[in-house]
Amino acid sequence: MVLKRREFIRKALAVSLIVLILPLLGIYEGSQFQFAQVTYNGNSDPRPRAYKRLMSSLELRTSVQVSYNRKNLSLADPDLFNYPFLYLAGDSSFESFTPQERRKVRKYLKLGGTLIIDDVSGKENSSFDTQIREELVNILPEIPLTPIGHDHVVYKSFYLLNSPSGRKVIQPYLEGITFGDEDRTAVFYSRNDLGGAWSEDEFGKWEFEVIPGGEAQRERAIRLGINMIMYALTGNYKKDQVHTPFIKRRQMNF
Repeated sequence: MVLKRREFIRKALAVSLIVLILPLLGIYEGSQFQFAQVTYNGNSDPRPRAYKRLMSSLELRTSVQVSYNRKNLSLADPDLFNYPFLYLAGDSSFESFTPQERRKVRKYLKLGGTLIIDDVSGKENSSFDTQIREELVNILPEIPLTPIGHDHVVYKSFYLLNSPSGRKVIQPYLEGITFGDEDRTAVFYSRNDLGGAWSEDEFGKWEFEVIPGGEAQRERAIRLGINMIMYALTGNYKKDQVHTPFIKRRQMNF
């Protein structure tokens, strides 16, 4: 059975209940986590093989059982609420979201969903970046996109990290949209092409060179992807936990 966070808490329970239940779901029930990717009117799949390596790493390194069948979803798809984690990638301008799509995404985020946005262009000034920022303002005008501090829970939800990574390092920090009343980050935005660092070709070889840090930088990008998924599944439950030496050793062993 594909992980659906108990049908996304029946698709409509109050956010407070979601926060209470989050740590108990999915990864403790033997359900499978399925990578869900957003499709839209534009180049919405610039890294079509990225998810495969991330899923194999997630399964190998954690207790999460995974599905290797990616789920593609439009922003207006009623199944959107069945998936606690959404990945939206792009490298160029795209057709603006419809009012219906914006309302759906807003509701999804308000009900506890996590959206990962990945600018894979590798450019400091990209048309995708300009447009996705405009869309986020339209979706959640009351909550700005802001830099995420290096002490954020996403950097310690599984691996202990201190900075973002990707195929390139266009921006040395992630940005996000955080609901202050819940202290929950619903949107993570990377400008560093995470998908490019994860991607393997059809023969299992890395598809793109990682610049400037090579394979160590690629490994950090994989770890960050795992951390993002664990954050989406468990929320802030690790915020006040102290990482043991065992966790630090685990970090060094992968």
